[in-house]
Amino acid sequence: DVQLVESGGGSVQAGGSLRLTCRTSLYSIASMGWFRQVPGKEREAVAAIARPPAFTVYADSVKGRFTISQDKAKTTVYLEMNSLKPEDTAMYYCAADLRGDWYSPSNYNYWGQGTQVTVS
Repeated sequence: DVQLVESGGGSVQAGGSLRLTCRTSLYSIASMGWFRQVPGKEREAVAAIARPPAFTVYADSVKGRFTISQDKAKTTVYLEMNSLKPEDTAMYYCAADLRGDWYSPSNYNYWGQGTQVTVS
């Protein structure tokens, strides 16, 4: 069975940084994404990455502050979050196996259980 596990969430002051990690049981992942969700709202796309060919894409709200990357084996994806703001507070989810528009949750086949990020 395919498993995705997020880690690295926590509480941080505004302006601080966190690095989220998503590990997968898949042999190799060519496309992965990060989403976040606040209670009562729909899940929103944060960033996505695909190799090969390499590409990264970000939501306007995090562009210039967040960086998505993969490890050499392409079994782990990271989300480096800098200059965090209170509005970044959410449950962050890792998704894998993108087929379609990167910003649509329904276009990913696998999901992790999420890791909470709280900025105050």
